[in-house]
Parts: sequence; C-alpha cells; structure tokens
Amino acid sequence: MKINVPNCLKALLFFTFFAFNLSCSNDDDGGVPVNIDTDNDSIENTLDNCPNTANSDQNDNDNDGIGDVCDPDDDNDGINDTIDNCPLTANADQEDLDNDGIGDICDDEVSNVPFPCSNGTANGFPCNGFDLMSQLPINLLGGAGAEGNDSWGWTDPLDGKEYALVGTTSGSAFVDVSDAANPIFLGTLPTATVNDIWRDIKTYNNHAFIVSEASGHGMQVFDLTRLRNVTNPPQTFTADANYNAFGKAHNIVINEDSGFAYVVGSNTFSGGPHFINIQNPTAPMAAGGYSDDSYSHDAQVVTYNGPDSDYTGKEIFIGSNEDEVVIIDVSDKNNPIQISTISYSNLGYAHQGWFTEDMTYFLLGDEVDEIDFGINTRTVVFDFTDLDNPTFHMDYFGPTSAIDHNGYVVGNIFYVANYSAGLRAVDLSNIANGEMTEIGFFDTFTPNDDTVFNGAWNIYPFFESGNILVSDIDGGMYIVRPSN
Repeated sequence: MKINVPNCLKALLFFTFFAFNLSCSNDDDGGVPVNIDTDNDSIENTLDNCPNTANSDQNDNDNDGIGDVCDPDDDNDGINDTIDNCPLTANADQEDLDNDGIGDICDDEVSNVPFPCSNGTANGFPCNGFDLMSQLPINLLGGAGAEGNDSWGWTDPLDGKEYALVGTTSGSAFVDVSDAANPIFLGTLPTATVNDIWRDIKTYNNHAFIVSEASGHGMQVFDLTRLRNVTNPPQTFTADANYNAFGKAHNIVINEDSGFAYVVGSNTFSGGPHFINIQNPTAPMAAGGYSDDSYSHDAQVVTYNGPDSDYTGKEIFIGSNEDEVVIIDVSDKNNPIQISTISYSNLGYAHQGWFTEDMTYFLLGDEVDEIDFGINTRTVVFDFTDLDNPTFHMDYFGPTSAIDHNGYVVGNIFYVANYSAGLRAVDLSNIANGEMTEIGFFDTFTPNDDTVFNGAWNIYPFFESGNILVSDIDGGMYIVRPSN
C-alpha cells in the first residue's frame, strides 16, 4: 500500500534526520549525543548546579540545588545576598549590635562579647560604645566588707598574657584576664600591716610595687612572673621584698625608662616625691627626694620628648600638689630643680593629671571642684609647650555632675574614672582648637551619677588587646572594651 506524505511533512522529517546526524557526527561511541557544557567549567549542564556560570567546586551552602556562585540567597533566609549582612548564615532579623556591617550571627567580634552594649545597656549597666566582658565582685577580690581602689595591669613578655592587679582595702588581688570573658582570680597579696582605703600599684620589669596609707606599710615588691605557675587558685601570696624607708604613702609613680620609682604623699620629704632606685626590683635603694613644694598627691614622671627642646631627654616630674601643678627636673636625684608651677581658677583639689601623647597638653582632674562649685565634671587642660611657662588652655565639662578621679591618655582618647558615672572616654583629636568630646562611657555605678564618692576609682586602658580594666569601690573589677 502506498502512503502519500505531504511535502511539508517530508521537509520536517528531512530536517530532523539531518540535525540528528549532525549532532552524532563526532561521537566516538557510535551515536550517543555529547552532553553540553555551556560555562566551560568541565561539568556537563545536566550535572552542573550553575550551568551558565563557571563553578567547578559546585559549592552549595544551603543545599538547595543552586550553586553559591549563582544563588541570589545563599542561606535561604529570604534576604538577597546583595543586602544580606551574613549571606552564608541564615539571619532574617539582620541584627548588627556593633554597626560594623557584619551580622551578629557571623561576626566573630560580637560573638566573643558576653554582654554587648545594646540599646544603652550591657547586662544592666548603662553604656555607650563599650561592651562588658566580665565582672569580679569586690568580696571575691578582697573578702567580706572590702572596698576597691586602685588598679594596674601587667602583660607577660613571654606569652603576651594579660593580668589585672587590683587594690582593695585588704590587699592586692591578681587576676588572669587573658580570656577577658572568663577571668581567673589567682590570689591575693595581703596588706603589709593593716587594712586601709588607699592602695596604689604600679609595675616595672615584671614586678609590682605597692604602697598604702596603712600605717607602717612601706612598699611591697611582688614578682609577677610567679603568676605563671598558679595551679590551684586562689592563693595567698607573700611579698618578695619590702622597702621601709617610709611608712605610709598615698601613691607611687614609676618611670619605666629610668627604673626609678617616686613615692608621693608619704611621711617623708614633707609628702613630696621620695626617690627609689628599683633597677634591681627586689633590692630597692633609697635615692633621695624633694620637699620644696610640699605634698604631692599624685604625679606623672616621663623621660621628656615633647615640644620644649630645652628639656629633651630629661626626667620630668609633673606633680598634682593639691593647690597647684608643679614641674620638676628630677634627672639628677641629688639636685632636683623646680622648673615652674601653675594654678587655676575655681580650684578645689588638684588631684591627678596626665600628658597627651605628644606632651603638649596636661590634663588635670580636680577632685572636689564639682562639690565646691556645683559644676559638672571638669578637666582642666594646660598648654605645656614651654615647660618654663605653662599656660591655661581650656576647661572641659562632662555631661554629668559626677566627680572625676584618675585619667589616662591612649592615642587621642582620654579615659577617666568618673566615680558614680563610671568610665568616660573623651576624644582629644581637636584639643588644640579647644574642643574635647565625649564619645562613650560604661557606668559601673547604676544608682545615680551624683556628686558622691562611689563607683569607678581607676581605669587601666593600656592593654594591647584593647580590653580596659575598671576598678570600682563598690563593684570590684570590670573588664570592658570598645564596641567597635
């Protein structure tokens, strides 16, 4: 039987046959079609999870069958990768507490912070720009009924581990803070004589030097390398040396460049600086003193490298002396020479001060001007461009009426222990033009920011890690760090 095929169908059959033969013309297996690899990544389209985009690794983070390289939502959280702050980890809420553009769920910095500052608080403490890493209460560090006072830090040169040295009314507490979220209380060096509110600690050459206003206390010396081998904390330690050429003292200052300690507010040299050679830490030697300007409450001693070339390389003592600031050249311990003094208006009690890093300005805290004059927290700034002729530069007023205590400068930031208002951080980058701006705080005393002697006593902001110690009269020791 003959079948008539329409011409149009004949044409279609011919074209189909021709195309089939063309596709098989180069087959080696006798007619099986070659699979196509559109993106030339050596993976055939039928197996390729991104057939139009080369991706030889075939990564598919969310296992949805679409390769990451062409998947618009790699974590399947409904947020396009182009705007997702954690494109490989589902985080539909997009929370970013430190505002660094990386979602908290995949941000290593945030994930390592136990108590981030969020919506103005961190674990119940008012904050702005500072997170809380941990807190050790004062009764742990000093025993029942203890209060906190001064603090300092030590970094072990062998392994970079960081340690907090915290003064209490009963002694000195040592804490391993190398894991700031999990500090380890290693033990206590008890007071040399009796308990007292005031204790001060500084370090030099891997040793701590401790003074107190406790009667007959002298200066304790403690070898900090002993903290490396504490296997069963907490321990009760003993001093490695005691220096007893004075009895009580309010404070101690150390110039680590020269290896000299300066004890101030002692019962020697009319309360002026008492010089001690501590180059051999466990064999301190008396080296004279200076009594011409009477009592020094606190001081900073530097090997000078500031703008006044007349004193480059000299050892300069800047004393906060109750009613004035005194600048003394103490390079020759046998012949200390007063360079100049300066006072200021609305003087209450010249308490403590610190140089800017370029040694151009000196920032002084007056401890009772807020009480005496009803003003907000004030820092008095002097221009020390010419040490022979220091001048008043400006007053900085903080946002609260809390009393300022100890303050230190790191870079362009002035960190102040502001009693009831806690740690305050002030930007100094425009200080030359008379501008200082508070950029953050962490308030360790929650009841109020009143003009009272409660709260933060001291700040230690010098750790390489960026962690900052705050020693608090009522709360013990806090470890905080900038949120960003």
